[in-house]
Amino acid sequence: MSGVIALLVGLSSVAGLVDPRVYAQETQNWATQAQGQDLGNLLAVIVLLVAARHYQKGSVRAGLIWLGTLLYLIYAFIVYAVAVHLNGLFLLYVAVLGLSAWTLIFHVGPLRRATPPFSRGLARKAAAYVLIATGILFAGLWLSELVPALVGGQAPASLADAGLGVKPIHVIDLSMVLPGFIISGVGALRSREHGLFWLAPWLVFSMLMGASIVAAMLLMAQAGADVIPPTVMVSVVVAASALAVFAHLRTLAPRTHPR
Repeated sequence: MSGVIALLVGLSSVAGLVDPRVYAQETQNWATQAQGQDLGNLLAVIVLLVAARHYQKGSVRAGLIWLGTLLYLIYAFIVYAVAVHLNGLFLLYVAVLGLSAWTLIFHVGPLRRATPPFSRGLARKAAAYVLIATGILFAGLWLSELVPALVGGQAPASLADAGLGVKPIHVIDLSMVLPGFIISGVGALRSREHGLFWLAPWLVFSMLMGASIVAAMLLMAQAGADVIPPTVMVSVVVAASALAVFAHLRTLAPRTHPR
């Protein structure tokens, strides 16, 4: 399944980057963000295939990274499917979304049962705090944009820039992703099984999503936008997430799952 997903993601990303017809109906701002996501998707494809190969050989650590990459692809292709004007790639977007979601659903149970205990220590705490801090940071950013707009009865400027009525990113982040970060981080600090299991996948998600945001900001910078402060901020999140997840996974006993 990872090979099929990777092929479809690669096709959609390359098309979005080289074919001007794909985002012809989008505003320049939203098209640039979509192309940044396309670049992030190509990185995610590499991570997905490498992790899938090692997971197939029995590595639980790789399985957790693979799971986080699927979370990223589910998120990304929800956005493509509902917030990009209907184009020739629409059914491909839906296919990637469905395949990624069902692959994750089928594998969560077996991977969760195969995951050995994580050791206590600084790496676990650091990973949990990085995840909690990231959740609070982005929740604060979105709410600082949305609450004044709602109180004032005006849509946020970012909606007009993107040409959208509602940003699906706000909906998905505030309803599922950012609460998931905080719940998993707090659970890991309290040695709860659900928190320990989801800590690494959410950190992988954070790393990949941050990388796609940085890619979009670099494309905006090429167009003349001043995006240095947010680019630096998100780059710090990417680096912190990457360091935290790999330090955390090193505490996992190198047990393999039964193939």
